[in-house]
Amino acid sequence: MTARPDNDQPQVAATASCCVPPRLQRLPASEAGHRARQLKALGHPVRLQILHLLAQAGDALCVCDIEAYFELKQPTISHHLRWLKEAGFLAAEVRGTYTYYRLQPEALSGLTGWLQQLTM
Repeated sequence: MTARPDNDQPQVAATASCCVPPRLQRLPASEAGHRARQLKALGHPVRLQILHLLAQAGDALCVCDIEAYFELKQPTISHHLRWLKEAGFLAAEVRGTYTYYRLQPEALSGLTGWLQQLTM
């Protein structure tokens, strides 16, 4: 197996039986990792339901208020909230002993814009 050059792009040899590939650019690795984390965070029904609740609330919700909508224990809800926060979809604010979560609309619109680019 031969090593790839520093740019990590596969080398395609053009032959008489092969088309010359168009000049395309791969998604930078850092952005690909970021988008993959976002999509993975959205890949669970509970996390989608949490986003839906927060979108309806229009304001921050306490983790205990979010938990009331599920038949899950607080540690499980916190696990899903952490996924969404690490993906950039939520912001958290500690008020006393409670943590309140709210949507980060710019993260959702950034992902939406990127997905729309894929259809062009």
